[in-house]
Amino acid sequence: MNEAKMKPVGEMPDPGRRKFLNTAAFAGLAGAGLSVGLSACNKETAPAPAASTAPMAAAEHLEVGKYEVAPGQLDEYYSFSSGGHSGECRIYGLPSGRELKRIPVFNMDCLVGWGTTNESKAILGTKPNGTPKYTTGDTHHVHPSYTDGTYDGKYMFVNDKIHGRLARIRMDTMETDKITEIPNIQGFHGTFPDKRDPVDAAINHTTRVFCGAEFSIPLPNDGRDMEDGSKYKSLFTCVDAETMEVRWQALIDGNCDLVASSYDGKLAATNQYNTEMGIHYEGMMGAEMDACLFFNVARIEEAVKAGKFTTIGSSKVPVVDGTRASNADPKTALTCYVPIPKNPHGVNISPDGKYYACSGKLSPTASVIEHALVLKWFDGELPEAREAVVAEPEIGLGPLHTGFDNKGNAYTTLFLDSQIVKWNVEAAIKSFKGDTAAKVVLDRIDVHYQPGHGFTSMGETKESDGRYFVSDNKFSKDRFLPVGPLHAETAQLIDISGDKMKLVADHSVYSEPHDSIIIRRDIIKTRQIYNLDDFPHAVKDPKESGVFRDGKKVTVKLTSQAPAFSLREFKVKKGDEVTIILTNLDKVEDLTHAMAIPKYDINFIVNPQQTQSVTFVADQPGVYWCYCTNFCHALHLEMRSRMIVEA
Repeated sequence: MNEAKMKPVGEMPDPGRRKFLNTAAFAGLAGAGLSVGLSACNKETAPAPAASTAPMAAAEHLEVGKYEVAPGQLDEYYSFSSGGHSGECRIYGLPSGRELKRIPVFNMDCLVGWGTTNESKAILGTKPNGTPKYTTGDTHHVHPSYTDGTYDGKYMFVNDKIHGRLARIRMDTMETDKITEIPNIQGFHGTFPDKRDPVDAAINHTTRVFCGAEFSIPLPNDGRDMEDGSKYKSLFTCVDAETMEVRWQALIDGNCDLVASSYDGKLAATNQYNTEMGIHYEGMMGAEMDACLFFNVARIEEAVKAGKFTTIGSSKVPVVDGTRASNADPKTALTCYVPIPKNPHGVNISPDGKYYACSGKLSPTASVIEHALVLKWFDGELPEAREAVVAEPEIGLGPLHTGFDNKGNAYTTLFLDSQIVKWNVEAAIKSFKGDTAAKVVLDRIDVHYQPGHGFTSMGETKESDGRYFVSDNKFSKDRFLPVGPLHAETAQLIDISGDKMKLVADHSVYSEPHDSIIIRRDIIKTRQIYNLDDFPHAVKDPKESGVFRDGKKVTVKLTSQAPAFSLREFKVKKGDEVTIILTNLDKVEDLTHAMAIPKYDINFIVNPQQTQSVTFVADQPGVYWCYCTNFCHALHLEMRSRMIVEA
């Protein structure tokens, strides 16, 4: 496998190897699982190969220096990425690929104290004993809020597939500020905010977030109907973008995968595989046609307002009926099921708002659905929902996700072919109508290997700029120094500004990115320090510091200002419930302090003008040095206080 290291970037790999990747991966889909596609490349017993010291002859070939960001210079774009089963989100700079920050969301993080501080626990949710309700997460899809069809830099929304939660991240602080657990669902996979209000045309910003549940379950899931798969159902959910409360849910046939929203606010969409409602994977691949399911948001909300809904179990969330049988009449239908081949994975809308691309995964096709025709079906003017499909080009094996440029071209990841394919949407429509001269596929480029998500710069907005495509690949064998059985993954940067795509960089990423977005840097406006008035428990003056007792409950108030805490020591008694409130009074950006307490499992940071608190039981008598863990001053090592726990 190491011979690929010696090939120039952009050079085609060995044909035999390409054939092997395709054949093995396809065989894996048919019966043995996707992992066969690459796991068979090296013998299981073989040691990791030694890293080659020979240079990759790429610098002159593709002007790599053109894409480098010199020391002291800033990237042109932010890339925000979900972190998969790390439960976090990440921020990278592009084109450099430099990791800038990891945002804890559903995961515990001892660097910032996420899951340790009282403030973060209030967002994460806790058990009766005060510990976090969950300590695991699985982030898949991250999407920002919109104003007038483009990113507004206000919020990002990200899902937690494993526990059915939606989180909101403030983009001015890059911190999670709200988490909602959605009732009645499992496997919350796809999510997307709306781009304008579906009812009030004057509201041109995000008001709702749509969430698709992938796993069908008995409803309510309280022990009934567990063996009868025909009773399993799925729900599509709408969450209010500001309050983060669930507005409504729609009962549907089949499950949900990914989600998209229209630019006019009228429709939300989810692609569906396993419309067969199979319990085991063999039963999930029988149908030649699955669906892309569209929701008429205004009609659903009219139905809720009119009381045409039910509830499930103890949940008070209104649930409307979006099943096929109950929506046969287009003029009153809440949902439209557009037939799509086969086990589609991914639905993406073009920057002009005209088309949805929905790829087949087990079909070599990408289906193009016209937005106006779906609306026409809802008006009763289109005989069959399938007629909303205006193109279905064959583009390659294992098509998944599609990004768009500003020239009418689409870029789709091909999981089985390990390629990105560039194709023209209007040419695909002409070909579908019978124009044999239409050139649909314009270019292909190999990526390394098995790409999942792919995305273009500003590509999910009306301001798509057609400069870059990033391919998030699931495997990276022989691309980086070996680091053990779990390899780094690759986010490969591709220049799409010309007629031919150019692979210009391999960026290593920590497992396992699923989805990302690329945003111009001028859109992001971050805060440099906090506002003391935002924190009701802020200690605004060192003179307010002290130990305040109320029976067995003790509050310790103190401040930090480089290089000292306002209390040199403080005393509590064994058995006290202690709450430490720490305010950072420094006003210099990035002058962050922290507090760690040995043996008490406490470590958290406090940014300039921020207040954080922790609560614990002082159950171990003795002396405990509370010290700053975040380097802040030449006397950083001397910055400490003593907690004295009296027996």
